[in-house]
Amino acid sequence: MQVTPTLNEGLKRAFTVVVPSADLQARRAARLAEVARTIKLPGFRPGKVPASLVKQRHGAAVNAELMEEVINDTVGKLVQEQDVRPAMQPKVDLVSAPDSEGDLEFKIEMEVLPEIAVPDLSGLKLTRLTSKVDEEVVNKALADLARRSRKFEAIEEDRAAVKGDVVCVDFVGKLDGTPFDGGTAEDVNVEIGGEGFIPGFAEQMEGMKAGEERVINVTFPEDYQAEELAGKAVTFDIKAKSLKKPVDPEINDDLAKDIGLDSIEQIRSLITEQAEGEYKQLSRLRIKRELLDALSEKTDFEAPQSMVDAEFGQIWARVEQDREAGRMDEEDAGKDEETLRADYRRIAERRVKLGLLLAEIGRKQEIQVSREELLGAMQQEAQRYPGQEKMVFEFFSKNPQAVEGLRGPILENKVVDYLIELADVTEKEVTPEELAEIPPAEL
Repeated sequence: MQVTPTLNEGLKRAFTVVVPSADLQARRAARLAEVARTIKLPGFRPGKVPASLVKQRHGAAVNAELMEEVINDTVGKLVQEQDVRPAMQPKVDLVSAPDSEGDLEFKIEMEVLPEIAVPDLSGLKLTRLTSKVDEEVVNKALADLARRSRKFEAIEEDRAAVKGDVVCVDFVGKLDGTPFDGGTAEDVNVEIGGEGFIPGFAEQMEGMKAGEERVINVTFPEDYQAEELAGKAVTFDIKAKSLKKPVDPEINDDLAKDIGLDSIEQIRSLITEQAEGEYKQLSRLRIKRELLDALSEKTDFEAPQSMVDAEFGQIWARVEQDREAGRMDEEDAGKDEETLRADYRRIAERRVKLGLLLAEIGRKQEIQVSREELLGAMQQEAQRYPGQEKMVFEFFSKNPQAVEGLRGPILENKVVDYLIELADVTEKEVTPEELAEIPPAEL
């Protein structure tokens, strides 16, 4: 086998590989002999099928399998001999792929990971923001719980519906004067001022009385799930049947028992515990962001462009989804395409560099992801698909790359924990609002 380097520029490497015909024929003959020993054909005893017939029937499959094996072996050996770590899967292009005679020639192109010198991490100073769960937060959560548990009493007096009232209605939706599928219903409770299934639907029922009929005009949103109605102007024939008013339950032990708990204090404890958990997550996000900003200033190596391209592709796909759905923030919405792409490409490059630096720190500190941690991540992923847990685990068992996709974030978080422990951390108490303000990454 002859390997000729054709490119060594920055992180890019390229080679031309020629495998002599004699080597291929020897390996092909050995493989066909293996097939001949196991093949079963009518009229021939096992192991006695003529070589010419074996080659005729299985020669093409053996040849394809052999070429794949040779190429994979060559790539693996080349990576080992060159003492490099490919940034992405090496690209292989066939130059010549002989059926039975001639040499096998192919090209290998790859980007390699850069040499990463772990920077001096001594003197790293970080601030851990914390926040306490105060009574106001708990009381607001209790009030929201009471509101969700409210009951509705019939309004006996003869009056029009006002905001907060619930109107029990029958309705018929019409498009161009013709009822449309799914637009007719009876005994539907609509809260005045609440969220209707179409913007403007509930609002136009304010002022209706029991027994009153009204025609309202609404327009379905452009992104409405039923394509035949998306963006269309329609009418609804409304008939109000009765009015109800909301009655919030008192915040006491009876409310707790209605939702399956023992006491209001138990609810308070659960609310406090949940809020504390959320604050801890936010606190970690803030200190991790500060750590990554500090590390970003210390990354002075070149990022493999293939990895940057892949990361940018994922980011840009989400940007386009947000743009189509009208979810872009004002700052991004005001940028032209070229500026927006350049900004997100810088973000992609930052992410790749930080990921490589964290991975290198983890490698040198021998930080490992345990089998139990991977199984836990798989279980969390499986829980996202109720009833399909077995299929999820089978997917991971057959796709090592998917498992590596779980390993990466776990390793990153373990390295982040290690670096936070290493740093000089100062705690600072802030309000919950300040804690929730995640600043943009420093680029």
